This record gives sequence, C-alpha cells and structure tokens, in this order.
Amino acid sequence: MENNGKKGIVLWFTGLSGAGKTTVADEIFNRLQELNLRCERLDGDVIRSNLNEDLDFSKEGRDRNVRIAGFVAKMLAEHGVVVLSSFISPYKEQRDKLREKIDCFAEVFVNAPLEVCEQRDVKGLYKKARSGEIKNFTGIDDPYEAPDNPEIVLNTHEEEIEESVNRIVSYLKSKELI
Repeated sequence: MENNGKKGIVLWFTGLSGAGKTTVADEIFNRLQELNLRCERLDGDVIRSNLNEDLDFSKEGRDRNVRIAGFVAKMLAEHGVVVLSSFISPYKEQRDKLREKIDCFAEVFVNAPLEVCEQRDVKGLYKKARSGEIKNFTGIDDPYEAPDNPEIVLNTHEEEIEESVNRIVSYLKSKELI
C-alpha cells in the first residue's frame, strides 16, 4: 500500500533520554500532516505506559519493548504510513534486527552529549539514576551503543530543531517517500 502514491517508511529515532528524539519527531509529524501525508508517531514512553507496561528495564525487557514497537512500526509502514519511532533502543543488535525485518527503515541517531541530556532532563530521571533511585538507566549504569552507520545523524546540541526537521524532510524527499 502507498501513502498518496508513496511508500511507507520507519524512521527509527535512537539516542539518549533527553537527546531530542520525541521533540524532533513531533515537529516532523506536524510538517508531514501539513503535506497531507499518512504518518504516525510511536514514542517509547507512550508504548511503555500502554502496550508494554509490564516490561522492566532489564536488557531483556528493553529488547522485547523494541521488538514489539518494531513490529507495530513495520505493520504501519507496510500500509503506506511514515512511522516516526522514538525509542532510546540502546543496543545495536536490536536496531540491526529491526533493519533486517523492516523493508524501508532509516536509523536516525539523535546525538547529544550526556551532559546536555542531563541539563535538558525535565523529569529528573538522570538525577534519580545518579542517586541510585533508578537502576539500569541508559547512559548512567546501562550502556548506550551508538549506531555505526545511521542514515541520518542529528546533533541536537549544535543545530536548531528546524534544521533537524529540514534534514529529515530532505532525506524523505531524496528517497521519493514524500
């Protein structure tokens, strides 16, 4: 199926908590809606608090969360939807498996240094992780494995959100997806 004559795609936004994944995805969603394109957002917090509320933050829980979200994203993309998936998804192996299973997949590394992410942390999660209140927090006591070769790298600590959004839109146009 197609989206106004265009194929679907999964844009998989990965990066530390506070890097700007959801912020950028929300802006792209708004831009794509202005173009009357079928698009959907899948956000890690929303999926975890609804579909995967029973999963913990162990490696196994995170892997299962990514697999389930990836399956949902794949199904939507197969029906011509531009899927904006915002998940920390800290492990390369899981993201590589998504790439293998999803026909039209683009990994978007939302890159910001840990210090910047901690400064942006409106929920106080990093502070709780550093004090030991939260265990297995990515970037503190659980690793984040940066992508080796993402289709797009957004350095959100160096560029304005509009620049990040324009780069994603340009990528989609270059692939004739919008």
